Amino acid sequence: MRRIIITICSLLSLTGSTVLYAQDDLMDLLGDEKPKVDYAYATFKSTRVVLGQSVENPASGTLQFLIEHNFGRVNQGAYEFFGLDQSTIRLGLEYGINDWLSISAGRSNYEKTVDGSIKAKILRQSTGARRMPVSLSFYSNIAVNSLKWKDETRKNYFSSRLAYSSQLLLARKFSNAISFQLSPTYIHKNLVAKRLDPNDIFALGAGGRFKVTQRTSLNAEYFYVFNQNADNNYQNALSLGCDIETGGHVFQFRVTNSQPMFERSFISETTGKWSKGDIYFGFTINRVFTIVKPKTFQN
Repeated sequence: MRRIIITICSLLSLTGSTVLYAQDDLMDLLGDEKPKVDYAYATFKSTRVVLGQSVENPASGTLQFLIEHNFGRVNQGAYEFFGLDQSTIRLGLEYGINDWLSISAGRSNYEKTVDGSIKAKILRQSTGARRMPVSLSFYSNIAVNSLKWKDETRKNYFSSRLAYSSQLLLARKFSNAISFQLSPTYIHKNLVAKRLDPNDIFALGAGGRFKVTQRTSLNAEYFYVFNQNADNNYQNALSLGCDIETGGHVFQFRVTNSQPMFERSFISETTGKWSKGDIYFGFTINRVFTIVKPKTFQN
């Protein structure tokens, strides 16, 4: 009987030790687990707020095809079908090289302009192990005016066709429905129309999104130019839009006082006045194509 009691006590002692060691191992595993970083995603539905750039990039390995279209001014009346008889078009391609870098190119019939750009993510809004209150991207664009020279008898330089735009895109997603962005902008034109026109232009853009449903949002955007030549009667660009997501497409509808759709012109050369009905209806169709499949799909 004594031997039986000793055997039972030994077994209980071994079991208790095993449980304690198992608990210690489990706590060690929990202690070694790295805290997660939760990044904000879909701050905006596309790479544009309305006309201006957003902090969004095409996903890595995807090609985005953009068809951008602005009609004529609404105040042209019934004879011009309230602007629908006229159109300004830009076709663009955007490619995500990786998660933080993308490149793009486009061609517009406005001054037959060809443009190319690069966009890089610097900071990403996040919570958890790494707290970052905002997202920050850098965007740079070069535009080439390919119109024929007005005076071909004089000596003309290719560099005179060039203009450069650079932006810092600072955004915060406040909630699932509300996002806001500031866009400090610098534009340089190698050649200007008048002697008093500045070659270097500074502007500040502000835009936001209000998400109405899971696939629909209302957007607004305004660019204020600090040092424009008043003699040109240029206006600050104000645009309102609606984004509708449908699978692989994002449809963007807008009303704006700006006719062109690339940075140099719609920020610094807008001529329309909302008060006079110089309003352009327009839309952009975004179609995404997967060029390089993610590794999870490849495996």
